[in-house]
Amino acid sequence: MRLADLAAFGRPVRLVWRKRRWLCPDGSCAVRTFTDQEPAIALPRARMTARAARWATRRAGKGRAIKEIVAELGCNWHTAMAAVHRWGTALLEADRSRIGGVTALGLDEILMFRRGRYREQHWGTTIVDARRGKLLDIVAGKSAKGATRWIRGRTSGRRRRVRWAVMDLSGPYRKAFTDSLPHAIQVADPFHVVKLANSTIDEVRRRVQNETTGGRGTKGDPLYRIRRLLLKAHERVTERGEAKLRGLLAAGDPHGEVRDAWHAKETLRMTYRIGDHQLALEAIDELSRDPRDETFSPELNKLGRTLRTWRAQITNWHRSRVTNGPTEAANNLAKLIKRVSFGNANFDHYRTVKMCAGSGPSASDLLSNWPCVLWVPWVGLVGVGGSLLGLVSCGRSGTSDVTS
Repeated sequence: MRLADLAAFGRPVRLVWRKRRWLCPDGSCAVRTFTDQEPAIALPRARMTARAARWATRRAGKGRAIKEIVAELGCNWHTAMAAVHRWGTALLEADRSRIGGVTALGLDEILMFRRGRYREQHWGTTIVDARRGKLLDIVAGKSAKGATRWIRGRTSGRRRRVRWAVMDLSGPYRKAFTDSLPHAIQVADPFHVVKLANSTIDEVRRRVQNETTGGRGTKGDPLYRIRRLLLKAHERVTERGEAKLRGLLAAGDPHGEVRDAWHAKETLRMTYRIGDHQLALEAIDELSRDPRDETFSPELNKLGRTLRTWRAQITNWHRSRVTNGPTEAANNLAKLIKRVSFGNANFDHYRTVKMCAGSGPSASDLLSNWPCVLWVPWVGLVGVGGSLLGLVSCGRSGTSDVTS
């Protein structure tokens, strides 16, 4: 049989392994015939040598596209992807250290790929150790079901060690943590909380803009000109920017609705400077109560209701000081892998490559410590495990029967 092997001097190599087929003399044997197997050379039914498969898995884990690996090895795309998936899955199953000692667990959704005629979206959930920044796993879907099943699949001791449950303002993930980790303290990510306030400002600005100008904003409209200043942190706004902001608010915001939304956003940001958890809770209670007044805009009413619903999770950050930043970093890495995957729409393949790239140093160590078959380029016969191999490259070949 011919196996794709490591390239030599920039040229693809084929390793020819002539196997013997053995016949069992026992007529009642269910197997009847079988061939020689040597895992150090190649796994059963594999079309690539073990050393080439390890090399391909290591390259895929470093962000290389399967297409680039195929070009270097000179094999079929499916052959390379099957080898990476097979070895990568075995690696992840053996790497138990990555899910040990987790005290802060983070969840976040990610768009995996689009498939079908109408480009249907397929989502996944990244599960990350929010303290150490280590990717633990990726499960299909963004509902509570997949994350709950994964968490409940861990041992009771590991679940008890999780003290903080970090997430964005997602109802399904809150349900997953409530059902599977009832003892863990839930924490809302500060970035997503402030992002919600910024989205409220944008909604109010667009509505007021349509009401005052009769259409979408243009570069000459007052509110459109300060759309970025409204989202900028107040302490980062210069004196010139401050004057521009207040002047154009006075010109384009006749009822002060945009100004109220901007003040609510800045007040919400300032709560994260409070060092005491109880004081922060009182501040969030007051901030959520005021916008719910009927005199404020509908968008601010909605923001007030959301803050009221998530008050405990928002202020728990003052106790834990843990965020979903590492989870977002894992999502960024996943997007990089997606860009070099050239439209791969297989969830299991995508998960394997992503996990090999993002599971941390332990994965790299295991890849580096795999036993490697002896490589002697341009030698006709190399003995491994009692078998003789033939090397084929550049039209030159050498073959031999397997000896026992």
